[in-house]
Amino acid sequence: MLRRLYDWALDLSARPLAPLWLFLVAMAEASIFPLPPDVLLIPMALAKPRRALLFAAIATLGSVLGGAIGYALGYALFVKLAQPIIHFYHYDAAFAAFQQKFATYGAAIILVKGLTPIPYKIVTIAAGAAKFNFWLFMGLSLITRGVRFFLEAILLRLFGDPARVFIEKRLGLLTALFAIILVGGFLILKFA
Repeated sequence: MLRRLYDWALDLSARPLAPLWLFLVAMAEASIFPLPPDVLLIPMALAKPRRALLFAAIATLGSVLGGAIGYALGYALFVKLAQPIIHFYHYDAAFAAFQQKFATYGAAIILVKGLTPIPYKIVTIAAGAAKFNFWLFMGLSLITRGVRFFLEAILLRLFGDPARVFIEKRLGLLTALFAIILVGGFLILKFA
């Protein structure tokens, strides 16, 4: 199923309405959809490197808006709607553990998880279910999703297809390093 979705996304990236599809996929991925917007962003940025930053902005805005939808699912409709989505993706145990830590480490979790390949919908629904401050959540989402998509777009614009291979092979490592730096910065601010 995921392979068909991936092939579908690659086909969309070559169409004239690709920017709209990128926005919609980014929005849906942040709330209910299993396919990350990177599968559209990467081929679009490679095909039109001069528009890579625009594509990153579109993905960021779509993802942040989708994050607000995921937050609303978690906040208002957790039992009726969000819980079945979490169960569908077999994230029940992960979500329970995540929710416990959210109350204490919510801001850091949003920033770190928003950068990683872990489905962002878990973060958005958890933020709503935990009733995390909505405006802080939106600001943090804008930062973390923007960093992720703009970093990809800049690398693709500067280095082209070799950057795509590098990103696909080492995205987890790159985001982990950035997350360590980010958390280290928070710890320095907190304890300095």
